[in-house]
Amino acid sequence: MNRVIGAILVCGGAWLARAGDTPASLDHEAPARTFASRQSTLAGALSARIAAAQAGAVIEIGAGVYHEHLRIDKPLTLIGRPGAIIDGAGSGDIVEIAAEGVTFRGFTVRNTGIDLEQENAAIRVLAGRATIEDNVLEDVLFGIDLRSAPDCVVRGNRIGGKALDIARRGDGLRLWRSDRGVIENNVLHDGRDAILWYSSGIKVRGNRSDDCRYGLHLMFSDDVVIEDNTLSGNSVGIYLMYSAGVEITRNRLVRNRGPSGYGIGLKEADRFSVRENLITGNRVGVYLDGSPFTTKQPGVFTRNIFAFNDIGVTFLPSARGNEFTDNNFIDNIDQVAVSGRGALTGNRFWKGERGNFWSDYTGYDRDADGIGDFVHESRTLFESMTERNPEMRLFLFSPAQQAIEFVGRAVPAVRPEAKFEDEVPRMRPVEIGFAKAESGVRSMTLAATAFGLLAIGGGVLRAARKDGGP
Repeated sequence: MNRVIGAILVCGGAWLARAGDTPASLDHEAPARTFASRQSTLAGALSARIAAAQAGAVIEIGAGVYHEHLRIDKPLTLIGRPGAIIDGAGSGDIVEIAAEGVTFRGFTVRNTGIDLEQENAAIRVLAGRATIEDNVLEDVLFGIDLRSAPDCVVRGNRIGGKALDIARRGDGLRLWRSDRGVIENNVLHDGRDAILWYSSGIKVRGNRSDDCRYGLHLMFSDDVVIEDNTLSGNSVGIYLMYSAGVEITRNRLVRNRGPSGYGIGLKEADRFSVRENLITGNRVGVYLDGSPFTTKQPGVFTRNIFAFNDIGVTFLPSARGNEFTDNNFIDNIDQVAVSGRGALTGNRFWKGERGNFWSDYTGYDRDADGIGDFVHESRTLFESMTERNPEMRLFLFSPAQQAIEFVGRAVPAVRPEAKFEDEVPRMRPVEIGFAKAESGVRSMTLAATAFGLLAIGGGVLRAARKDGGP
């Protein structure tokens, strides 16, 4: 019996020595060692599978945190299952696609470096025909960066920037010389810009951008379609520079009120059309600088809703050749403004029998044909003074403004020349086949009407009290 007990003790001691001298059930560090062991197993796992795969293979990646920096140099399809996370550990780029025909789908990619000089990116694409789809990018400097990568699809991704001052952030999305791409149904937030440089034939549709600098910025990018996007809370919604053949249709440009504060800005753009957009709550709805750039084709603005902006449309004197028809201008503080000294000569606010709806039109329609019997002119003295002296906007909605407007109406000698005329103003807002925009404007119009009625009621009560009422 003593020999048996001794043998058991010897074997048990040897086992304990191999196990680290402590049974696992009593070792409080065992779970941490197990997790670390699993992570070390994951480290390098994706790179190894990519290296071993044949061109054209489909690689499915299971849940786990992969601390890797990947380079995909052959045509592969990588599919991340729920919980598949690639973590860059705060350094460098994370995924580089260097071969044509790669699909990268379903991953969470997070934690790039913060080197603006190196432009650290979550996903950098250096070859064409890539599909980047249904990924979540978190805590990244640059998001998806396409360089000389034509015919790519970027779809259904959510891209969130780093918690940095906006000047130190990178671009959530960038295309450089990457033609014929499709950018759709992505969500960008807290980044710098989504930018297209020297990239033509791009379709940008169904995307959302919030709390960035430029929701969408085009430079030297021609024949681009921008439709059904929502750009809100940015400094600028859409800005076109030196681009031609751009169609901007059915977008929502809401509360873009940064230092620039444009819903849409156009600088030396050409052959563009702006149709059926909801442009509301911005500092300036549309800003026109040297656009259109040539006389090949007028700038077309039709069936848009300009509502509750500080200024509906601002023209620089260099902007000529624009046509505005069938738009709704609803309760902008200034419906139309000229920035700097100059006139709106060369721009038209009607064509044939098609004018615009102006909420401040004071005429009537005796023959009930839907068109005002008098020309709509913009010649308010206060607007004219604030365009030359912007600091006077301090007196908006004050008794000083009312006094100035009274003088402008009562004394013809000081009445300014009309900034523009609409010879066929519409008596009712244009119905636009853009259900959400229509619904939004109806609700905003009701709110504005209610507010106006309350203000009028308050004025009546004050007057009644002054006349001896209760």
